[in-house]
Amino acid sequence: MRIRDGAQRPTPSKKVRVLLVDDHPVMRAGVSALFGAEGDLDLVGQAEDGLQGVSMARELRPDVVIMDVALPGLDGAEATKRIKEAQPELPVIALSAHEEPDFARRLLAAGATGYALKRSACDELVRAVRLVAAGGTYVDPSLTDAVGARGERRRSPAGGVPTVTLSDREAEVIRLIAQGHTSKEMALALSLSPRTLETYKARAMSKLNLRSRADLFRYAMRAGWLRDA
Repeated sequence: MRIRDGAQRPTPSKKVRVLLVDDHPVMRAGVSALFGAEGDLDLVGQAEDGLQGVSMARELRPDVVIMDVALPGLDGAEATKRIKEAQPELPVIALSAHEEPDFARRLLAAGATGYALKRSACDELVRAVRLVAAGGTYVDPSLTDAVGARGERRRSPAGGVPTVTLSDREAEVIRLIAQGHTSKEMALALSLSPRTLETYKARAMSKLNLRSRADLFRYAMRAGWLRDA
């Protein structure tokens, strides 16, 4: 990744704890040095393969995982899937040398909250970590349109609703939002923490390529959800 000077650093009250999973020592050393220069990021662990990454995510309970896509043994997509099954609230950023949209879609489908490119400037990775730690999603700007456009073209033959596979909990959360329930009401009804609730919301919105509440409302109308409200 290219180093670019001048990235703004917030003055945080709490550091973001990051686990890095990458089999290249030079890459791990580079990210370690990068985060060491940031006052709000703390690299708490480094794993060399997917299995070790899954284990360390469970053991260290980081705030964010950065996951290399190409790993020996258990690849990045499968490792991400296992982490998200055990810790659905834990955001994972896929870090890849692959610029093809299909790779991004595969990792996002596995549960990744972000997709960053190794060729990008280092401050983009820093921005991605801060963004997903705050509950957002991140896709490298060069891939945003390509990844989103594919989602918009995928329509079901019956009603013009995108054919996207949501988990039961993702669908539950997005339906309740469309029906006008508050975050507090949803958290109580579903026995979820506010952070986990936001994770499901962000993941579902990303899968459905919805960018606003207005988009969500239109989707809910097409899906027939509002008739059940």
